[in-house]
Amino acid sequence: MNKLFGTDGIRGIANEYPMTTEITSNVGRAIAYLSKKEGHKPRILIGRDTRISGDMFESAIISGICSMGVNAISVGVIPTPGIAFLTHNMRADAGIVISASHNPTQDNGIKIFNGNGFKLSDEKENQIEELIFAKNMQKLHPVPKELGKLSRLDDAPGRYVDFLKSTFPQNINPEGIKIVLDCSNGATFRVAPEVFAELGVEVTTLFDKPDGNNINLNCGSQHTEALAAEVLRQRADAGFAFDGDGDRVIAIDDKGNILTGDRMLAICSVILKKEGKLKNNLVVRTVMSNMGLTVAFQKQGIDSVFANVGDRFVLEEMLSRGAIIGGEDSGHLIFLQHHTTGDGLITALQVLAAMKKEERPLSELARVMKVFPQMLINIDVKRKPEIETVPAIMAAIKKAEEALGDKGRVLVRYSGTQNMCRVMVEGPTKKETETHCHQIADVVKKILA
Repeated sequence: MNKLFGTDGIRGIANEYPMTTEITSNVGRAIAYLSKKEGHKPRILIGRDTRISGDMFESAIISGICSMGVNAISVGVIPTPGIAFLTHNMRADAGIVISASHNPTQDNGIKIFNGNGFKLSDEKENQIEELIFAKNMQKLHPVPKELGKLSRLDDAPGRYVDFLKSTFPQNINPEGIKIVLDCSNGATFRVAPEVFAELGVEVTTLFDKPDGNNINLNCGSQHTEALAAEVLRQRADAGFAFDGDGDRVIAIDDKGNILTGDRMLAICSVILKKEGKLKNNLVVRTVMSNMGLTVAFQKQGIDSVFANVGDRFVLEEMLSRGAIIGGEDSGHLIFLQHHTTGDGLITALQVLAAMKKEERPLSELARVMKVFPQMLINIDVKRKPEIETVPAIMAAIKKAEEALGDKGRVLVRYSGTQNMCRVMVEGPTKKETETHCHQIADVVKKILA
């Protein structure tokens, strides 16, 4: 069967398959058709990030939805988790986000939430693909008088800001904290500074002037150098760098050090355990998480389980095992007591709350986890055969694993959203880690690039 969906929705270069207006219009048609019930006029929310191609795809999706007799509600530019919240809050039938997250501006994508604010199941994604590739949706169109209508929700950012503020502990006053925000010229550029300022935090904002082409450009969660420099210059307590659609965040502590998702996960999990709120004493993390997180949880007496890479897989594991916190080292953290999906703003708020609860600087809180030397090399590839079927790559992996023993690990996997192979190695020393990582990456490049 033809596939459109990867690990996090549909993604690709704008105006190239699968991110064409024809496909996106059909995605709108399929979601609308699957939302229809007898005696019910469905409503579907649509939001987007700041990419120049967003207008084009928004129009295509809306036309597809309305052509099936379903009403569309345009929310405009808003973070992805904002759509998840609003879809559930407004009792809409589905929510669609047009975004390619942390990818460069030429890419775009589609993320879909069900009426409860959760990302779609594999089964529902398969149903959408079946409808699209059957190429008979024109037969399912209603008569003209039953077409859907478009409306716009102008107060959507304000509703989302109010929701975010409600996730910050009522008994904590964050006044006096000084932070710097990097909005990545993306979807958080309005709501992020507003949330923190309304809570009384002193805010300096960087990269909050999107022009359609500068999203994620040398800024945001993938490029934290400017943020770290500004935190030090301002003598701020912390810095937070969001990605283009605001569902992930990377922190900078008061010393200018980077705190990835694993360290924030450790900090917040320890606080929850201390407060007696860590449900089932359990945290969900991914196979990409640093070995230092394993050690930290063992010292704190916290149980943890691994999920596949991708926040939807983290969420599935959380729901099945009864965990309320989980996340990825990339900065996707899920606080299930607050939201149905990863939200960079909620993560930043919980980190600030931890600082106030402990009355300690972020650099001290981060000591709960010692990061093992790690190297990650991303290689652009032309094809994606199963790694296990490529003898030369498997031999290089085995050689590194034998040399590292129980003092390190190797993980080689494909990106679920890009034509890329990721080679990750952790080891006891920086030199050993880099040597093994480069050796494996060289073999991958030779065979697949």
